[in-house]
Amino acid sequence: MFRKLLLGLTVIAFAGAGGGFVGAGAALAQQSGIKRTPLQKVDFPAGYNTVTAIAEVPAGGASGRHSHPGAETGYVLEGELELVIDGKPPLKLKAGDSYQIPEGAVHDAKTSGDKPLKVLGVYVVKAGEPLAKPAP
Repeated sequence: MFRKLLLGLTVIAFAGAGGGFVGAGAALAQQSGIKRTPLQKVDFPAGYNTVTAIAEVPAGGASGRHSHPGAETGYVLEGELELVIDGKPPLKLKAGDSYQIPEGAVHDAKTSGDKPLKVLGVYVVKAGEPLAKPAP
């Protein structure tokens, strides 16, 4: 079920246009137990939206393979995760670590250990596009 979960550890599924939040996978995300708290959305730089959010993933959870139409950077607040970016070795991250994911890179984030995960994510994505897109 977690592999099917839409759109990234820190994914909130915002729409790029109109300033509103769109839950592209909200129903599925809610069923999985992943909690996403949008903090801020700014229409900047020109042609892009910068989105900041906190994501909480229960122990044993995963975001599912996905990509973003822009860069993602994040900071692990609590817990541990394995970040798998296609074409790169898996990264083991713990509280206090930060990460970057290039635009369009297919990736998945899985909790490690027996504790939940909490991350602060910042996305700079193309305006008018969904925050994330599922990947096979």
